[in-house]
Amino acid sequence: MKRGRIDIIIDVLKTAMVGVNKTRIVYKANLNFKLADKYLALLQKNGLMEKKMDKYIITEKGERFLERAQDVVLNIFPSLNSMEVGLEEETSLVKFT
Repeated sequence: MKRGRIDIIIDVLKTAMVGVNKTRIVYKANLNFKLADKYLALLQKNGLMEKKMDKYIITEKGERFLERAQDVVLNIFPSLNSMEVGLEEETSLVKFT
């Protein structure tokens, strides 16, 4: 399934919680550099993220946005929360030899 813009924004903001460089955002949010540049510019323009030196970090406004976006997703799709728990339980049963 293709990710939407909000999904990508959430991934980028989650990644930038601790202050990371663009390369880390590209890999963690599963983007290419050209697309990452567009999203980083959008997030900075709207005050959700800022760049300090070579690191991107989420702002307070970005944190509020992220919280609300995650709440909306969980309220609209409450089964997602239980699916994640189910997936975690299934993966914990896998043994690597």
